[in-house]
Amino acid sequence: MFLIPGYIITVLTFPGVIVHEFAHMLLCRLRGVAVLDFCFFRFGDPAGYVVHEETNNFTTTFLISVGPFIVNSLLCIIICFPVLIPMRIFGVVNKFYYVLLWLGISIGMHAFPSIGDAHLLFQQAKKAAVTLHPLAIISLPLVIAIYIANGLRVVWFDYIYGVAIGLGLPTLLLQYW
Repeated sequence: MFLIPGYIITVLTFPGVIVHEFAHMLLCRLRGVAVLDFCFFRFGDPAGYVVHEETNNFTTTFLISVGPFIVNSLLCIIICFPVLIPMRIFGVVNKFYYVLLWLGISIGMHAFPSIGDAHLLFQQAKKAAVTLHPLAIISLPLVIAIYIANGLRVVWFDYIYGVAIGLGLPTLLLQYW
């Protein structure tokens, strides 16, 4: 693998940043949590953010924190799968298909919650786990996985994930179709 500065990757995959932050905002709205400030994309660190009011409901914290993983992963599959059908089954290649694949993989690359999301989830999970909240107990190892996934970004783990769910999963499904 080779090293490309993070801000260049962020600019090249900006749709994923936008969808990631949109997913946070969507879950805030669906759970009735006020959004205090947001930025879907900017040239800076972080590239996007959603600031929301604090909540003591662990399920809400969990959904807001992992919402981008669910939304970005699903959108990546939904965008890439229909493109792969004509390409893999019928051998039809169109330049627009490559744009859609870039879009899908860009969105998939930004599926993982950030370190800040993991930190918030961990703090709330510790409190909720004392009451044996099942989602909180499951969240503790999940937080570790989020930290590991973020650490592995330096070896393109986010790209590998985007390609795996955007191209690999549909290709695997098409083999059995």
